[in-house]
Amino acid sequence: ERIHADLVWQTNLPPNLSDFSAVVVYIHGNLSETAENAFIKYTEDGGKLILLHHSISSAKRKNRRWFQWLGVSLPTGDLSHGGYKFVEKTRWSLVNLNTNEFIMTNAVKYTESIAYRSANQSRESGLPGFTLDNSEVYLNHVHTGPHTLLMGLKFRTMDGREYMQETAGWFKAAAKGWIVYLMPGHTMTDFENPTYQQIVFNAISWRP
Repeated sequence: ERIHADLVWQTNLPPNLSDFSAVVVYIHGNLSETAENAFIKYTEDGGKLILLHHSISSAKRKNRRWFQWLGVSLPTGDLSHGGYKFVEKTRWSLVNLNTNEFIMTNAVKYTESIAYRSANQSRESGLPGFTLDNSEVYLNHVHTGPHTLLMGLKFRTMDGREYMQETAGWFKAAAKGWIVYLMPGHTMTDFENPTYQQIVFNAISWRP
């Protein structure tokens, strides 16, 4: 895609992120308060923050501002009662919920038609999508504010319970800037999937 990128740890972020047209966040485990504040300032000053996979996970519950700023929550409790849960080394599918958005359409080649039912639908319909193997899915992310939906997830547990949730990809404005969240990314093979790879590239080059 001819995109130049600098790869850095959260412990040695550049003192000023404003020179970057996009900042992509992939942090497993704890998000430092310094990095949290730097990402928020960069975005609200007009930057484009792209959050991948672990950016919304249980380790970030302890951050003071992060989830409230993103407009999400991860409820505690049992999965069957709406509690957040991650499932590793599994197979799950993603569908395009927004055929009008550049991120989901520009040069993206979907490999499947996946039967999916949105929250406001009574029956399933076929949507363009793709499937990831040996990956990790997050269930019961909750949106606590407005988001523009991009991707939905479909997942069946070992005991046969099926989940279809509209939380696998979205974007939202944040002051002068924008936040994009894309849920896949637990393994290198997630990023080697051509469909998802193009979606990530599109998020980086997207001009709101």
